[in-house]
Amino acid sequence: MGSTPVSRPRRRLITLLIAVLLLGVTESMIGPYLVLFGAERLRLSALEIGVFLSLSALSGMVASVWLGGRYDRRPGRWPAVLAASLAGTGYLLLLATPPYPLLLLIGVVFLGAGSAVFPQLFALAKSHADGTAAASGSGTPVLRSAWSLAWAIGPLAGGALLAGPGYSGVLAATACGFCLVVAAVLGLDIRPPEVPRPVDAGRDRPLSSRAVALSIAGFALFHVAMFSGAVALPLYVTEVLHGSAGAVGWMFSVCAAAEIPAALALLLLPSRWSRDRVILIGMGLMIVYFALVAAFTGIVALVLIHIARGAAIAVVGALGISHMQDLMPAAPGRATTLFANTATAGSLVSGIAAGGISHALGYRAALVCCAVLSAVAWLLFLLARRQAPVEAGKFVTEPVSHAGRAADNGPMGSDGSGRWR
Repeated sequence: MGSTPVSRPRRRLITLLIAVLLLGVTESMIGPYLVLFGAERLRLSALEIGVFLSLSALSGMVASVWLGGRYDRRPGRWPAVLAASLAGTGYLLLLATPPYPLLLLIGVVFLGAGSAVFPQLFALAKSHADGTAAASGSGTPVLRSAWSLAWAIGPLAGGALLAGPGYSGVLAATACGFCLVVAAVLGLDIRPPEVPRPVDAGRDRPLSSRAVALSIAGFALFHVAMFSGAVALPLYVTEVLHGSAGAVGWMFSVCAAAEIPAALALLLLPSRWSRDRVILIGMGLMIVYFALVAAFTGIVALVLIHIARGAAIAVVGALGISHMQDLMPAAPGRATTLFANTATAGSLVSGIAAGGISHALGYRAALVCCAVLSAVAWLLFLLARRQAPVEAGKFVTEPVSHAGRAADNGPMGSDGSGRWR
């Protein structure tokens, strides 16, 4: 018996939920241990590891932008499948313990592509929402909560593999994880949704739009502060407050645990609450978090304060994606990629920023600077929120019907089945 119109949307959302969960577990399983692999297995120096990670991250940003643009021109599963396949191949190649020049090549060509999978999955969720929760904007918080849950599971799984088969087991499991992501994406039913386009779906802003530029700047500074705080906090707790490494672990565990209910709570927000207002509240929570971390010295209090950090990350992470997609409704691939790349850029800058400020002014001063950065991010997003209505009527593109879009896709949309491959 064929799928009913009700079951197809639900099946799509479940498939995307599985894909996001698999991706999150896979990335978090290798993420905390890749540096250790470079140091212990490949015998690399700290500088060599830093160069490798930075080049991989930069190539990931480039790959994400390219695949995001390709997705908008020809929507389908292939960008996500290509990115996940390249990443899985790259981790298999690491099993051969390559020399450093080859390691850099693997990082740039293969591993960096893995960064593009996350925005591709959320672009698929946006494009193929047809009456599901995702269509009303609540699908993204559900998917984002799955991502948070995955990051609570993955590091533990990676640690168990490291204690057993070692780095070979972690790398092989990571490669298998990306293969499972590919299988999940290939199982996605991606029929074009048979629903009317919303009135504002023809409005799309270019990168030169102030609303887009201010939003990107705000999200980028938010992530710089977030990642910089994660660099400075462990050293602040252990060296200034003389706390234990276990206490630091509890702080980040509480943060990760708080993300899941915070993301799901977004589904219960009253319809009269605008998404932008909630994002401002989330950014405000990050300001409060850094201010309290810099002020308090009790370990128990610092652990509990991380509930605010988890809520802030969940709110901005979930609604930030939807915000960018609303600004660029005709380009879900580029919109999601722009948001994801603000996190990547924040991660790249954070090490230098946190390290430099901590060395010059101390760890507490670094946390205060993170609070200031969060406040600037809040202000930039407030300006973006006020600018968006001003530009609403200026950037208008010709609405494209699903039939016309499929026709423009050539072989991908013209197989006679009405499906996007």
